[in-house]
Amino acid sequence: MRKTMMAALLALACTVPTVAGAVDLEKFVRQETFKDVKISPGGDYFAATVPMEDSTAVVIMRTSDNKITGSFRPPRNNHATRFDWVSNERLLIELSQKFGSLDTPQRTGELYAIDANGGRGELLVGYRVESNGPGTRIQPKKVEAVAAFLTDELVGDDRNVLVAIWPFNDDPFTRVERLDVRSGHRVPVARSPVRRADFATDNKGEVRFAHGAGSDNVNKLYYRESGSSQWALINDEAVTGRIETVIGFSDDNSLAYLKVQEPKGPDQLVSWNPATKERRTVLVDEVVDPYRIIYRNGTSVPVGALYVGDTTRSRFFDEASADARLYHSLEAAFKQPVLITSSTRDGKTVLVETWTGNDPGSFYVFDTVAKSAQHLISRSDWLDVETTAPVRAVSLKARDGLPLHGYLTLPHGSDGRNLPMVVLPHGGPYDIFDDGRYDMESQMLADAGYAVLQINFRGSGNYGRAHTQAGARQWGGTMQDDVTDATRWAIGQGIANKDRICIYGASYGAYSAMMGAAREQGLYKCAAGYVGVYDLPMMFTRGDIQNRGSGATYLREWLGDPATLGTLSPVNLAGQIKVPVFLAAGGEDERAPIEHTRRMEAALKKAGTPVESLYYSTEGHGFYRPEHRREYYSRLLAFLSQSLGGATASATPPAGGSKAP
Repeated sequence: MRKTMMAALLALACTVPTVAGAVDLEKFVRQETFKDVKISPGGDYFAATVPMEDSTAVVIMRTSDNKITGSFRPPRNNHATRFDWVSNERLLIELSQKFGSLDTPQRTGELYAIDANGGRGELLVGYRVESNGPGTRIQPKKVEAVAAFLTDELVGDDRNVLVAIWPFNDDPFTRVERLDVRSGHRVPVARSPVRRADFATDNKGEVRFAHGAGSDNVNKLYYRESGSSQWALINDEAVTGRIETVIGFSDDNSLAYLKVQEPKGPDQLVSWNPATKERRTVLVDEVVDPYRIIYRNGTSVPVGALYVGDTTRSRFFDEASADARLYHSLEAAFKQPVLITSSTRDGKTVLVETWTGNDPGSFYVFDTVAKSAQHLISRSDWLDVETTAPVRAVSLKARDGLPLHGYLTLPHGSDGRNLPMVVLPHGGPYDIFDDGRYDMESQMLADAGYAVLQINFRGSGNYGRAHTQAGARQWGGTMQDDVTDATRWAIGQGIANKDRICIYGASYGAYSAMMGAAREQGLYKCAAGYVGVYDLPMMFTRGDIQNRGSGATYLREWLGDPATLGTLSPVNLAGQIKVPVFLAAGGEDERAPIEHTRRMEAALKKAGTPVESLYYSTEGHGFYRPEHRREYYSRLLAFLSQSLGGATASATPPAGGSKAP
């Protein structure tokens, strides 16, 4: 099964020749064979998302022989980011756009449907839906500027689903409609009492909750009785300090399960009884938030959660339940974290994903009756996981006592002592976090001989709301101190050679790299920034965040007053950067416009700081094209080697990037 499926997926994926060199870039720039796989409700088909050069396609395969029966490839910069079997014969695909490989996918609200045999593929709802023309009265699909997102697949109804409809205006009031997945016809079902609302249904498909926020970004949760149109406010963040979202209902709909962000401590999973209003905590970890909710096979009933921290572990509302026993037996058998990503509707056949820090992961088909597993496919089949770099969790305390957690990747075969090191702060920065899973850049840098340190500084997600909010208005402040403290911790532990450390990051991570070089003279020997933001006041006037009211509120709440941010902008601190710098950016970047990098480079040159640059006018927030990625990473490794002495990649042909703005 595995070989047949691999061949089928590779037939759609673009392949490129192997790049030789001290560091084999090919195994790092090559796209994964697939991202996600789901089995159909009847077990007759698999659907999988397949990364292409600058889009993500979907393929459908028959389980009996793994023959491709249907496929869908969206246009450039469009991606199939979510797909759901709404019946055994019909697949619903949600699209998003992202202008660059590192960009956060922006959901377009377009829903495309296709039959398992490849037939009747069409766009059902979204801004690109076209009219049947003026010569016909048959217009089942509405042609309007709205976005739609799946709310409930309506188990037992193979024709209809419930979708949340978002009008195209700033911070809209949303509504629920019943969507015919064949004709595209929509019928109103419910309206929200709050702006920008997502909805939750019970196990009978009744709309019961609405969660949203206005331009002030204050979260509210509303509830209504089954069949009622009257909404009642049950949580107001401004009053309770909590953010509550709904993850599902119990089998009999007597309890709702909420994910609750408390002002302090990690997020909790709480049961709420609509009749008595009683709340009861059913799961909470001492350190980390729930990473993924675990649902009973073949249902939307939550039964537990996966937690990612120093270890990855599953926990359940009832540890004696059949759900818990199944998970724990799979974990024992695979000796790795596991997640059941989809199942047949009867729960007899499930798809199990496994992974580690040095393995991107594999999928297995597991028969819950026969208790047998069959390997289906690996994400990156060309990797030899016996020679990839090990990843271990680390923890320390910041200078003000705040606990910090992160991950250390070490070169394969290293003793982990006195190594050249690259500090790699993540992008985002808020609510994003490094989770210890396989990371292409960390593995590439480790292959070049470097230890790689990734720390979840304050502002990061996964460690409770207080940890995230501690980063508010701390760009260049305590967020940067956390990165510095982690670097000094690695030196103190004997891991890093204090004279051979560089700092490198993308997006916010690039900002952190430049600020680290400016603030901590002598600590870093070089700094590199990829598609970075370096002029904070510019974020209020350029880019894709400030265009709506809630986005402007977000910037002021999390970055601060633009009038005060000039002193925290690396573009104004170039004179303090005394080490070599490498910068790279794309001309189509909407998240971090190329002007950030051009201004940073100009400021460094004016200050007399050695600076190299690489620009691609056709790339966005992260480079898509394989030849561009090869040239970029080849240049990055060569740059780091000049200061740290690590391995480089063999030379690659010029790909058209410009060295100067």
